[in-house]
Amino acid sequence: MSLSVRLTRNFRPAADSAGFALHVEFTAERGITVLFGPSGAGKSLTLNCIAGFEKPDSGRIMLGDRILFDAEARVNLRPRDRHCGYVFQSHALFPHMTVRENLMFAAERHPRLERHRLVTEMLERFALTEMAGRKPANLSGGQNQRCSIARALITSPRALLLDEPAAGLDVSLRSELSDVLKQVRDDLEIPLLLVTHDVDDAMTLADQVLVYTDGGIVQRGSADSIRTHPANADVARMFGPTNVLDAEILALDPGRNSSRVRINGTELNARYLPGHFRGDRIRMNARADELIVHGSRGENRMELRLERMLARANFIELRFTPELVVFAPRHDWEKFRDGREWYVEFPPDSLRPLGEA
Repeated sequence: MSLSVRLTRNFRPAADSAGFALHVEFTAERGITVLFGPSGAGKSLTLNCIAGFEKPDSGRIMLGDRILFDAEARVNLRPRDRHCGYVFQSHALFPHMTVRENLMFAAERHPRLERHRLVTEMLERFALTEMAGRKPANLSGGQNQRCSIARALITSPRALLLDEPAAGLDVSLRSELSDVLKQVRDDLEIPLLLVTHDVDDAMTLADQVLVYTDGGIVQRGSADSIRTHPANADVARMFGPTNVLDAEILALDPGRNSSRVRINGTELNARYLPGHFRGDRIRMNARADELIVHGSRGENRMELRLERMLARANFIELRFTPELVVFAPRHDWEKFRDGREWYVEFPPDSLRPLGEA
């Protein structure tokens, strides 16, 4: 089962709001496709167009061999006829109904005897049996979210759409939700579209990531490939922490798979840069967790001035001038605290040109 999407949705400027244009095209296969990017980029609007809550101005949406929307053919199925399960950020459970009643209501299309069996199975599958008689107000955020997913799945959807499902959940509940979504992905042969602006969701859940900015998709691929080879500085920072650096190419040696670049007045070794020439000025990306801090000079090291040092839960955040951030191991705190000279090592593999895989 695959979901094919090509759509445009335009909003004209108004007295109290700016204009906005969404134009995206992608295919989501079985597994989890994460729509990732900042708020207001068009991710939730895409889900709403797929679900039928919003009508695109042009394009075509197909789920399997079934047309959900086609502007030219004037096809626009009602939301209930699209067979898309939708999990809202607000859960959208009926507050006056119990968990069991919410599921029973969603299963109304099934025959009566089948309905009871499906509800019982969903309660057990999502660990909701013990709170089946409770109303949403008496459930935790994680329990409400599990109930919302169960309700969406009980309709036997051909695609599952999830809009910021982890919003408002603490670290423990987010981990629990991730486990639930991975299990759903493994059990069902349908595409799951997950909207998020949290990089951890993209890194831990996605089979495919679509990076949104300003109403369009600027990069697509696996989370790891995008994190390692971001298309531009904005994408690099989304998958941060990272450093975007201006560099001048001094030498290129394809035989040794190496190059020499100058950054902030310091010459550094990097991997070979295909498609470039000596003298080119390019932008490079160096992730904060790939750089190494030393207290003395050495190969591929840049001398910097420490501006701030912050102890985090699992690492030390070091900020230098000229502007550079490094995440160092937590156990090095004592070594760094009394340092006088600071040198940051750039392993050749850590220096990557932006927009190139």
